[in-house]
Amino acid sequence: MKRAIVTGGAGLIGAGICQALASEGWQVVSFDKKAAAPGTRQILCDVGDEASVAAAFEDLGWSELDLLVNNAGIADPANGPLAELSLEAWRRILDSHLTGAFLMSRAVIPRLKEGASVVNMASTRAFMSEPETEAYAAAKGALVALTHAMAISLGPKVRVNAIAPGWVADPDDVTAADHEQHPVGRVGRAKDVAQAVLYLAAAEFVTGQVLTLDGGMTRKMIYAD
Repeated sequence: MKRAIVTGGAGLIGAGICQALASEGWQVVSFDKKAAAPGTRQILCDVGDEASVAAAFEDLGWSELDLLVNNAGIADPANGPLAELSLEAWRRILDSHLTGAFLMSRAVIPRLKEGASVVNMASTRAFMSEPETEAYAAAKGALVALTHAMAISLGPKVRVNAIAPGWVADPDDVTAADHEQHPVGRVGRAKDVAQAVLYLAAAEFVTGQVLTLDGGMTRKMIYAD
Protein backbone atom coordinates (compact mmCIF):
# COMPACT_ATOMS: atom_id res chain seq x y z
CA MET A 1 0.00 0.00 0.00
CA LYS A 2 1.30 3.44 -0.94
CA ARG A 3 1.58 6.06 1.79
CA ALA A 4 0.84 9.78 1.58
CA ILE A 5 0.88 12.81 3.84
CA VAL A 6 -1.49 15.67 3.02
CA THR A 7 -0.99 18.90 4.94
CA GLY A 8 -4.08 20.99 5.50
CA GLY A 9 -6.11 17.81 5.20
CA ALA A 10 -9.02 19.25 7.19
CA GLY A 11 -9.88 21.95 4.64
CA LEU A 12 -12.02 21.73 1.53
CA ILE A 13 -9.23 20.91 -0.91
CA GLY A 14 -7.20 18.86 1.56
CA ALA A 15 -10.16 16.71 2.56
CA GLY A 16 -10.93 16.07 -1.10
CA ILE A 17 -7.34 14.99 -1.73
CA CYS A 18 -7.37 12.66 1.28
CA GLN A 19 -10.64 11.09 0.17
CA ALA A 20 -9.47 10.59 -3.41
CA LEU A 21 -6.18 8.99 -2.36
CA ALA A 22 -7.91 6.69 0.12
CA SER A 23 -10.42 5.61 -2.53
CA GLU A 24 -7.46 4.60 -4.72
CA GLY A 25 -6.03 2.43 -1.96
CA TRP A 26 -3.52 4.83 -0.46
CA GLN A 27 -2.77 5.00 3.26
CA VAL A 28 -3.25 8.70 4.02
CA VAL A 29 -2.49 10.93 6.99
CA SER A 30 -3.62 14.53 7.40
CA PHE A 31 -1.27 17.01 9.08
CA ASP A 32 -3.41 19.95 10.18
CA LYS A 33 -4.19 22.14 13.17
CA LYS A 34 -7.85 21.14 12.76
CA ALA A 35 -9.53 17.75 12.90
CA ALA A 36 -9.70 15.84 9.63
CA ALA A 37 -12.86 14.34 8.18
CA PRO A 38 -14.02 11.06 9.71
CA GLY A 39 -12.14 8.09 8.30
CA THR A 40 -8.88 9.97 7.72
CA ARG A 41 -5.99 9.43 10.09
CA GLN A 42 -4.95 12.76 11.51
CA ILE A 43 -1.96 14.19 13.30
CA LEU A 44 -2.48 17.64 14.77
CA CYS A 45 0.37 19.81 13.54
CA ASP A 46 1.27 23.42 12.82
CA VAL A 47 3.36 22.88 9.71
CA GLY A 48 4.93 26.32 10.02
CA ASP A 49 6.43 25.46 13.41
CA GLU A 50 9.63 23.40 13.46
CA ALA A 51 8.99 21.72 16.82
CA SER A 52 5.41 20.84 15.87
CA VAL A 53 6.55 19.22 12.62
CA ALA A 54 9.22 17.20 14.42
CA ALA A 55 6.70 15.97 16.99
CA ALA A 56 4.22 15.07 14.25
CA PHE A 57 6.74 12.85 12.49
CA GLU A 58 7.53 11.14 15.78
CA ASP A 59 3.81 10.37 16.12
CA LEU A 60 3.57 9.24 12.52
CA GLY A 61 6.17 6.51 12.86
CA TRP A 62 6.69 5.99 9.12
CA SER A 63 10.17 5.29 7.79
CA GLU A 64 9.04 5.44 4.13
CA LEU A 65 6.37 7.17 2.09
CA ASP A 66 5.44 7.75 -1.54
CA LEU A 67 3.79 11.17 -1.64
CA LEU A 68 3.81 14.49 0.19
CA VAL A 69 1.16 17.08 -0.67
CA ASN A 70 2.08 20.49 0.74
CA ASN A 71 -1.43 21.91 0.80
CA ALA A 72 -1.60 23.72 4.15
CA GLY A 73 -1.81 27.49 4.40
CA ILE A 74 -3.99 30.40 5.46
CA ALA A 75 -6.82 30.41 2.93
CA ASP A 76 -7.82 34.09 3.00
CA PRO A 77 -5.62 35.96 0.49
CA ALA A 78 -6.50 39.46 1.71
CA ASN A 79 -3.89 41.21 3.87
CA GLY A 80 -5.14 44.81 3.79
CA PRO A 81 -3.04 47.76 2.61
CA LEU A 82 0.62 46.82 2.31
CA ALA A 83 1.64 50.06 4.01
CA GLU A 84 -0.26 48.90 7.11
CA LEU A 85 0.71 45.21 7.04
CA SER A 86 2.62 44.17 10.15
CA LEU A 87 5.73 42.03 9.94
CA GLU A 88 4.00 39.51 12.23
CA ALA A 89 1.04 39.16 9.85
CA TRP A 90 3.37 38.93 6.84
CA ARG A 91 5.36 36.16 8.47
CA ARG A 92 2.25 34.32 9.62
CA ILE A 93 0.97 34.05 6.06
CA LEU A 94 4.34 33.09 4.56
CA ASP A 95 5.05 30.59 7.33
CA SER A 96 1.71 28.82 6.82
CA HIS A 97 2.38 28.27 3.10
CA LEU A 98 6.09 28.52 2.34
CA THR A 99 7.90 27.70 5.59
CA GLY A 100 5.47 24.85 6.14
CA ALA A 101 6.31 23.38 2.74
CA PHE A 102 10.02 23.72 3.52
CA LEU A 103 9.79 22.08 6.95
CA MET A 104 7.61 19.24 5.70
CA SER A 105 9.77 18.63 2.64
CA ARG A 106 12.96 18.65 4.70
CA ALA A 107 11.46 16.08 7.05
CA VAL A 108 10.21 13.70 4.35
CA ILE A 109 13.21 13.73 2.00
CA PRO A 110 15.05 10.96 3.89
CA ARG A 111 11.82 8.94 3.93
CA LEU A 112 10.79 9.29 0.27
CA LYS A 113 11.00 6.07 -1.72
CA GLU A 114 12.40 5.70 -5.22
CA GLY A 115 9.79 7.14 -7.59
CA ALA A 116 8.09 9.16 -4.87
CA SER A 117 6.49 12.53 -5.51
CA VAL A 118 6.04 15.90 -3.83
CA VAL A 119 3.15 18.15 -4.86
CA ASN A 120 3.16 21.78 -3.72
CA MET A 121 -0.12 23.69 -3.72
CA ALA A 122 0.49 27.01 -5.42
CA SER A 123 -2.28 29.23 -6.81
CA THR A 124 -3.15 31.27 -9.87
CA ARG A 125 -2.49 34.18 -7.51
CA ALA A 126 1.19 33.43 -8.09
CA PHE A 127 0.65 34.84 -11.62
CA MET A 128 -2.11 37.46 -11.21
CA SER A 129 -3.55 39.45 -8.34
CA GLU A 130 -6.39 41.35 -6.75
CA PRO A 131 -5.52 44.40 -4.63
CA GLU A 132 -4.09 43.94 -1.14
CA THR A 133 -3.03 40.30 -1.45
CA GLU A 134 0.75 40.75 -1.44
CA ALA A 135 1.68 38.26 1.28
CA TYR A 136 -0.42 35.45 -0.15
CA ALA A 137 0.82 36.11 -3.70
CA ALA A 138 4.43 36.19 -2.50
CA ALA A 139 4.02 32.88 -0.69
CA LYS A 140 2.44 31.16 -3.68
CA GLY A 141 4.97 32.61 -6.10
CA ALA A 142 7.77 31.35 -3.90
CA LEU A 143 6.21 27.88 -3.88
CA VAL A 144 6.44 27.82 -7.68
CA ALA A 145 10.17 28.61 -7.48
CA LEU A 146 10.67 26.12 -4.65
CA THR A 147 9.03 23.47 -6.82
CA HIS A 148 11.44 23.69 -9.74
CA ALA A 149 14.45 24.00 -7.43
CA MET A 150 13.45 20.86 -5.53
CA ALA A 151 12.75 19.00 -8.76
CA ILE A 152 16.32 19.54 -9.90
CA SER A 153 17.85 18.73 -6.51
CA LEU A 154 15.80 15.60 -5.81
CA GLY A 155 15.67 14.07 -9.27
CA PRO A 156 15.78 11.45 -10.59
CA LYS A 157 14.72 9.66 -7.39
CA VAL A 158 11.86 12.02 -6.55
CA ARG A 159 9.62 14.16 -8.77
CA VAL A 160 8.37 17.55 -7.56
CA ASN A 161 5.49 19.46 -9.14
CA ALA A 162 2.98 22.14 -8.21
CA ILE A 163 -0.72 22.70 -8.75
CA ALA A 164 -2.08 26.22 -9.20
CA PRO A 165 -5.82 26.17 -8.52
CA GLY A 166 -8.06 29.06 -9.38
CA TRP A 167 -11.42 29.49 -7.70
CA VAL A 168 -12.29 26.27 -5.85
CA ALA A 169 -15.42 26.21 -3.69
CA ASP A 170 -18.25 24.12 -2.33
CA PRO A 171 -20.91 24.11 -5.09
CA ASP A 172 -23.48 25.28 -2.55
CA ASP A 173 -21.50 28.46 -1.82
CA VAL A 174 -21.47 29.96 -5.33
CA THR A 175 -24.00 31.52 -7.67
CA ALA A 176 -24.95 30.92 -11.29
CA ALA A 177 -23.02 34.06 -12.25
CA ASP A 178 -19.92 32.69 -10.51
CA HIS A 179 -20.09 29.57 -12.64
CA GLU A 180 -20.92 31.32 -15.90
CA GLN A 181 -17.81 33.53 -15.95
CA HIS A 182 -15.59 30.45 -16.24
CA PRO A 183 -14.86 29.20 -19.78
CA VAL A 184 -15.64 25.65 -18.61
CA GLY A 185 -18.98 26.81 -17.20
CA ARG A 186 -18.39 26.23 -13.50
CA VAL A 187 -16.28 27.05 -10.47
CA GLY A 188 -13.64 24.51 -9.47
CA ARG A 189 -14.31 21.71 -7.00
CA ALA A 190 -12.06 19.91 -4.56
CA LYS A 191 -12.25 16.79 -6.71
CA ASP A 192 -10.62 18.68 -9.59
CA VAL A 193 -7.54 19.29 -7.47
CA ALA A 194 -7.61 15.74 -6.12
CA GLN A 195 -7.61 14.34 -9.65
CA ALA A 196 -4.57 16.46 -10.46
CA VAL A 197 -2.74 15.13 -7.39
CA LEU A 198 -3.46 11.56 -8.49
CA TYR A 199 -2.17 12.36 -11.96
CA LEU A 200 1.05 13.96 -10.74
CA ALA A 201 1.68 11.14 -8.28
CA ALA A 202 1.72 8.71 -11.22
CA ALA A 203 3.17 10.89 -14.02
CA GLU A 204 6.67 9.46 -14.29
CA PHE A 205 7.88 11.92 -16.96
CA VAL A 206 6.62 15.12 -15.31
CA THR A 207 8.72 17.12 -12.83
CA GLY A 208 9.36 20.77 -12.04
CA GLN A 209 6.04 21.77 -13.58
CA VAL A 210 3.04 23.85 -12.50
CA LEU A 211 -0.36 22.46 -13.47
CA THR A 212 -2.92 25.28 -13.64
CA LEU A 213 -6.49 24.34 -12.72
CA ASP A 214 -8.65 27.40 -13.18
CA GLY A 215 -11.38 26.57 -15.67
CA GLY A 216 -9.62 28.70 -18.24
CA MET A 217 -9.80 31.97 -16.30
CA THR A 218 -6.15 32.92 -16.74
CA ARG A 219 -6.61 32.64 -20.52
CA LYS A 220 -9.68 34.89 -20.59
CA MET A 221 -9.41 38.59 -21.46
CA ILE A 222 -11.70 40.51 -19.10
CA TYR A 223 -12.72 44.10 -19.90
CA ALA A 224 -15.49 46.22 -18.42
CA ASP A 225 -18.26 46.83 -20.98
